[in-house]
Amino acid sequence: MSLRNHDTVPVEIGLADIEDAARRLEPWIHRTPVLTSRTLDERSGLSVFLKCENFQRVGAFKFRGAMNALLQLDEDRKFHGVVTHSSGNHAQALALAGKLLGVPVTIVMPRTAPAVKKAATAGYGARIVLCEPTLAAREAAVAAEIEAHQLTLVHPYNDWNVIAGQGTAALELLDQVGRLDAVIAPVGGGGLASGTALVAKGRAPAIHVLGAEPSVADDARRSLEAGTIQPSGDPKTIADGLRTSLGTRTFAVISRHVDEIVTATDDELIEATRFVWERLKIVIEPSSAVVVAPLLRGNLSVPGERVGIILSGGNVDVGPFFDSLSGRH
Repeated sequence: MSLRNHDTVPVEIGLADIEDAARRLEPWIHRTPVLTSRTLDERSGLSVFLKCENFQRVGAFKFRGAMNALLQLDEDRKFHGVVTHSSGNHAQALALAGKLLGVPVTIVMPRTAPAVKKAATAGYGARIVLCEPTLAAREAAVAAEIEAHQLTLVHPYNDWNVIAGQGTAALELLDQVGRLDAVIAPVGGGGLASGTALVAKGRAPAIHVLGAEPSVADDARRSLEAGTIQPSGDPKTIADGLRTSLGTRTFAVISRHVDEIVTATDDELIEATRFVWERLKIVIEPSSAVVVAPLLRGNLSVPGERVGIILSGGNVDVGPFFDSLSGRH
């Protein structure tokens, strides 16, 4: 699917800003590995390079953007603290970044967020405020916290500093593997996809950039076709990190620089998650599997053979699995 150009707001960052973010983040982040799988190459008919952000601090790429944003706050804003809304990974990321930098953090979380992510967020010392699982409820709760406590919003994706931080994962990927013909990133709110697209097109404009999202949460695909942001609502998908709608800034970047959006059903996400667990022996969450599922179908058409994908995170509640093992005895 070739996308038309639907610009909404000026794009205020580019490759140079992401390179600056990489230098700023170097003392704080993990340079995550890139893995390959002969079986995945055979199934896809491509040479695939998997950037393992499930090995990033807090288990997800989100630490990059959160830390980049906090590092650029002035002292007054650091003193009063920050707030965000998140289903889990950005929450953990901002909580850890705040702990490391001594910045108070408040997290507005949907009550349906996975227990493992709530526990990890609280473990990093953040104050948690629960809300209903809709974007409107999240934003209303955040606005109330800002008014009551003079907090600074660090948006999970619609923030240029966050987007620049997320883009450093793709920057590392290209440095590690060299030339790529295509790159695929998950799309939820669009921060990772935006940063990835800015890096890819900034380094080599001919790279084919794809976003991937659940078929029942395909608001990015619909937004680009409509030319305006389409709300995601509260889609029922196991990819809990990809339920959010695009922001104005991420929509502007994706409209310009993402060439195609691909989707995957929840059944395909389950298959892709299991494939990565079994074949690569690493834990990813279903939101990460959305970039693997189109490759496993074996019919992805890209201009060339070398494809890089961003495995966005690995925060899975494994409690039920181990409970089931214990129940056997």
